Amino acid sequence: MSANESRREYLLEKANALPLTPGVYIMHDKSGKVIYVGKSRKLKNRVSQYFQLGAKNAKTERMTSLVWEFETILCDTEIEALTLENNFIKQYSPKYNIRLKDAKSYPYIKITADEYPRLVCTRRREDDGAKYFGPYSGTSTVFSVIGTLNRTLGLPSCKRSFPRDIGRERPCIYYQMGRCRGVCTGNVGREEYAGLIRSAAEILGGNTAAVRKTLHERMMALAENERFEEAARCRDTIAALERLREKQKVVGKPGEDHDVIAFYDGESASCVSVFSIRDGILTDRRSHVFGAGEIADEEGMAAFICEQYKICEYIPPRVLLSFTLEDGEREALEGYLGNIAGHKVAVKTPERGELKKLCELAVANAADRVREYTEGVGRDESVLVRLASICGLEVYPERIEAYDISNFGADAMRAGMIVCENGKFKKSDYRNFTVKTVEGTDDYAAMREALSRRLAHLSDEDGSFSHRPDLILLDGGRGHVGVISELFAELGIDIPLLGMVKDDYHKTRALTTLDSEINIAREREVFTFIYKIQEEVHRYTYGRTEASKRKSLRTSSLTVIPGIGEKKAKALLTHFGGLAAIKSATREDIAAVNGIGETDAGNVWRHFHGDGKN
Repeated sequence: MSANESRREYLLEKANALPLTPGVYIMHDKSGKVIYVGKSRKLKNRVSQYFQLGAKNAKTERMTSLVWEFETILCDTEIEALTLENNFIKQYSPKYNIRLKDAKSYPYIKITADEYPRLVCTRRREDDGAKYFGPYSGTSTVFSVIGTLNRTLGLPSCKRSFPRDIGRERPCIYYQMGRCRGVCTGNVGREEYAGLIRSAAEILGGNTAAVRKTLHERMMALAENERFEEAARCRDTIAALERLREKQKVVGKPGEDHDVIAFYDGESASCVSVFSIRDGILTDRRSHVFGAGEIADEEGMAAFICEQYKICEYIPPRVLLSFTLEDGEREALEGYLGNIAGHKVAVKTPERGELKKLCELAVANAADRVREYTEGVGRDESVLVRLASICGLEVYPERIEAYDISNFGADAMRAGMIVCENGKFKKSDYRNFTVKTVEGTDDYAAMREALSRRLAHLSDEDGSFSHRPDLILLDGGRGHVGVISELFAELGIDIPLLGMVKDDYHKTRALTTLDSEINIAREREVFTFIYKIQEEVHRYTYGRTEASKRKSLRTSSLTVIPGIGEKKAKALLTHFGGLAAIKSATREDIAAVNGIGETDAGNVWRHFHGDGKN
């Protein structure tokens, strides 16, 4: 009996000894790292299935083959197990669990907490008294919704600040076109504006019918009090809301709020598609595609749904699924979502009618995304396979890291690192190193310092630096490769290393090892791929260096002013946003900056304007 078979028998025996109670199981690989977290109503039945010989899909079999040990936590109820499973997935980020990618980057619509609130797009939710709605699938959707609401309700979209700018300037063209009520004219009172913002919040929350009803009641009350101009504005808003509904994709009855969550599992990828239905209208759709390395099956969907709604401001009273959950699991999910939402949430799988067709539409959308993903990955994989072949790499380079050095003198040397994962740039893993130990402008030494600092984190358990690259590319020739090869030898690291050689016109020419050059000119797809990497690492590295240098130059141009040090210079730049705004500011505006006194304000003003006589 082989070692793997012996280990599987041990794990199966351990699983068969588990109780038939709810709980969470945590799978570890040989190094002790958590690779999968799951939950079950009956731990014994679920966990033992992993180690029994029989039909399992390829992704589950791959994960099971890596399991060296598992641990379990017993729970009293399924909802407790669901909550615990979700917390563990967030804590450990297991390789084989499906989860939201870069959840923090999803955009929201924010209604600011200003005296005259505005609708803005943001990617950060803060405890600032503002209201947040979302998340949405992308910024294009957010700006489309904001623009529609601004036009429909007549909210300002200009950069003026209210109430400061009321009556100071003539109304802009949007007011003349009838797309803005003209808060700047002074004809829109605080109460009326607050009502418009409440209407915007109701619409974003899906309650368009309530907004129409409220506006109609207000219109009638205003008309009775002979406030006909305000009543006419209410009438126009109601008409605009009706026109808006006619233009949008109607997939349900007015007043219906629900989400549709569909799952499609392909051979090489899976996808979860979410449709948001508000007031019977399809307001947004988003898709989450998972590659072959993640176990995306219906049993793992409950935890994913929980994570999906933890970042949502609004959970509708009904969630429709294209797949079935066991009654106990469905009830646990309903309880969990109800606790987050503060109201009852029904989770159902429609079996017939229009709702069934809507689920099928969402499944078709998910299948189409998988097709697009598979075609894209297929193209990327073929390039990577060819790259591995011509460069003699032993492994398929899933993760490629590329490095470049830039400097504007010895005081501004930086190294940039970009990451290409499965043929696509992974910008969340990009890093920028400020070179600290190198004197002068020694590119070789700077590259060595950057790689030393990066490779020191290979043993980290979490974070992007914990991922070992399959290939490292250096923007430089044989000299750079030689220096980093020496570093690898000192550290005992064996990672494929290549230099990206440029021609006399600073364009990609070839790849180089320590001993020879690899001509890629005739390999069109490989050449294009390497060219894009070299351009991207150059763009990123020099872009960060230039930004740092501009910031330094702006600050130093202020520190020549008597009484203005780096701290005050930074305060001025932060407050005004740039030197041009400081130059056009009055003494009073400058003195209003925190930490800047009257004497400092006078010195700053005279620096840009002289004594004021010329």
